[in-house]
Amino acid sequence: MLMLSIAWASPSLSAPAGEGVPNLGAQTMDQLFTTLAKPGDETTGKAAEAEIQRRWRKSGSDTVDLLMGWATQSVATKDYDRALDFLDAVVTLKPDFAEGWNRRATIFYLQDEYGKALADLEKVLALQPRHFGALAGLGLILRDIDRKTDALAALQKAVDLDPYLDDSIRDAIKELKPSVDGQDI
Repeated sequence: MLMLSIAWASPSLSAPAGEGVPNLGAQTMDQLFTTLAKPGDETTGKAAEAEIQRRWRKSGSDTVDLLMGWATQSVATKDYDRALDFLDAVVTLKPDFAEGWNRRATIFYLQDEYGKALADLEKVLALQPRHFGALAGLGLILRDIDRKTDALAALQKAVDLDPYLDDSIRDAIKELKPSVDGQDI
């Protein structure tokens, strides 16, 4: 699922820099989202996406960062119950840390606990309304529970924010459009 590829990347001190990749660390979040939304320059777009994600992963707490690392290790071994224990602690210790809620939503999704995943995604989007990964995850869940109009709206919003999202999101949009066509979104 897309949220896994976005949310579970290891934290780093800066966005990946390489040949032709701009350093966007000095930009504000608004500037980064403006840079990200411009289609056509995939190198710069992907760098902006990585910098945004890097900032989202910064909790400001060594304890929370440690718990997030342990949750990541647990997910890697598919020990989802243990990952949930760590993430429950994260959202208790730092309820304003959107990425804790996002990662927990991912685990709930993987366990087919859509109600719990939706509740956590609602919290993510209340804290970070432009969280394109959470919007994409929301859209995929809404598609799975046959709320096609809402799913299409969430997926389109995610792609509007981040035109460099995984192709599976665009495929889901193409899949949903014919069944929603003619309805207000």
